[in-house]
Amino acid sequence: MSGRFSSVRAKASLGATAVVAVALVAAGVAVLLSLRVNLTGQAERAGDRAAREVALDIAARAPDRTPYAKLELPDAEDSPVLVTDEDGRLLTLSEGLQRISGSGVPAVDTARSAPDPAGTARTGGSGSSDDDDDSDDDGGDDHGGGKGGDDDPAVGEIDDTTAYSDGSATVEGTAGDYRFATVEATDRTGRTVVVHAGATLADRQSAVNTTAVAMLLGLPVLLLVVGGVTWLVTRRALRPVEGIRSEMAAITASEDLSRRVPEPATRDEVARLARTTNETLTALEAAVERQRRFVADASHELRSPIASLRTQLEVGHAHPGLLDVPGAVADTVRLQQLAGDLLMLARLDAGERPGRTRTDLGALVREEVSQRAADRFPVAVRAREGFDVVGSRGQLARVLGNLLDNAQRHAAGSVETSVRRVGAWVVLAVADDGAGVPEAERERIFERFVRLDDARSRDDGGAGLGLAIARDVAERHGGTLTVGRAPSGGALFELRLPAVTGPGEAGA
Repeated sequence: MSGRFSSVRAKASLGATAVVAVALVAAGVAVLLSLRVNLTGQAERAGDRAAREVALDIAARAPDRTPYAKLELPDAEDSPVLVTDEDGRLLTLSEGLQRISGSGVPAVDTARSAPDPAGTARTGGSGSSDDDDDSDDDGGDDHGGGKGGDDDPAVGEIDDTTAYSDGSATVEGTAGDYRFATVEATDRTGRTVVVHAGATLADRQSAVNTTAVAMLLGLPVLLLVVGGVTWLVTRRALRPVEGIRSEMAAITASEDLSRRVPEPATRDEVARLARTTNETLTALEAAVERQRRFVADASHELRSPIASLRTQLEVGHAHPGLLDVPGAVADTVRLQQLAGDLLMLARLDAGERPGRTRTDLGALVREEVSQRAADRFPVAVRAREGFDVVGSRGQLARVLGNLLDNAQRHAAGSVETSVRRVGAWVVLAVADDGAGVPEAERERIFERFVRLDDARSRDDGGAGLGLAIARDVAERHGGTLTVGRAPSGGALFELRLPAVTGPGEAGA
C-alpha cells in the first residue's frame, strides 16, 4: 500500500489516540478529585463526631468536676483531640499526642508546653479554681463566674457550627496529615472552650495515590490498544480506496476509459466514492467519444467543400473557360459557415458564458429577418417589440439564424416566426410547412452532425451542427429549445427564455 494511505492510517491512529488520551486524563483528574473530596468528607465527619462527643462531655460537666486536664479523651491513634480556651491556651490533649499544628489549630509541642493544671470546669475563663462560697438563705450555691446556684444551667451549650482545617500531628513518634474539626463548647459554669479533633488523612492519601498509580500504569496500555485498533480498522476501511487508486492508475496508464473501478458492496462513503468515480469515468468516456466523433465528422464535412473547391480551382487553372465561379463561391461560403460553426462549438465547449445584455427579442427578430436576402421563401414575422430577455445578442441572433436556415431547407412554401409572452417566459417560435420531424427523432436532431435525410445531398443540407449549437446556446441562457408539430404540418421550433421583469417590460 502506498505511503499516502499509510499516512492516513497513521494520522487517524494518532488522532484517535490523542483524543482518547485527553479524555482519559480529564476523566482521571475528575475521578481523583472526586475521590479526594469524598474521602476528605469522610475524615471531616469522623473529626466532627469525635469533637462533638468531647464537647458534649464538657457541656454536661458538673461545676465541681475535675479539671479539664483529667477529661477522658479518645486515643490519639484513633482521633487526636486538643482542648484550648478561647485565647488558645492549652487545657488538655489526647494521650500520646506529641505535636500538633495546622491552619486554625494552635501549634502545640508537648515537650515544651503542658496543659494548664488549674483549668477546672468551675473556672470563669481565668484558669483558677475558686472555693465554694457560703450558702444563701435559700440553700443555693454561688459558683465561679458570678452565677447563683438557681441560675446554674442543667447543661452547657455546643456551637452548631463546625470549622475544618488541614493540619499535622505527631502521635507516638509518628507524624501524619489530619483533617481537624473545631467546635466551641460552653460548660455549666459559662466558660467557653474550643475542641479540636482530628481524623487521619492517610487513607485518603493512600487511596488517591493507589488510584493515580493504577491510572498511570493503565493509560499507556489503553492508548496502545486504541491506537492499534484504530490502525487496523482504518487499514480495513481504506483497503477499497487502494483498489480504486490502483485501478485509476491502470486506466491512466492504458488510456482505456471503458474500465471501471471496483465498487464495494457497502453503503458507506468509500462505496459512494467508487460510484461517483465510475460515473465520472462514464462521462469522460462519453466526452472523449463525442470528441472523436466530432473530429471525424468535422474532418469529413470539411473534406467535401475543400475537395470540391480544389477541383474547381485546378480545372480553372488548366482550362480557364471551364472555371465554375458560382460553385467555387458556394463551396467557399459553405466552408466559411462550417468553420464558424466549429469555432462556435469549441467556444461553447470551453465554457464560454453568455453576456448579460438586455435584448428586445421582438426587435432582434425583425432586424435579422430583414437582412436575409437569399432565402428560398419569404419569412412571415409576427413579433412586436417589448419582449426583453438577458443574454448575448450575437448568440441569440445565431440561434434565430440557425432555426430559419433549417426551416428554409425543409419548408414546402412558407416559413413563419413569432415572439410572444407565456407566463415568465418569452417564446420565439419558427415554423415551416415541410414534412416535419418524426416524434421518435425529435431529440436526436439536436445531436451534433445528425441529419435525418440521409438521401439529401450534402450540398443542399447543413452539416448537422446548427440545431446542436442552438440548443446549447438556449441552455446557457437558462432556457430551452424544443421541436413539435406546426399547425401547417411541418416542424415547429420553440425557444423559451426567461423574461426580464422591471421597467420597460411589455405585456403578452
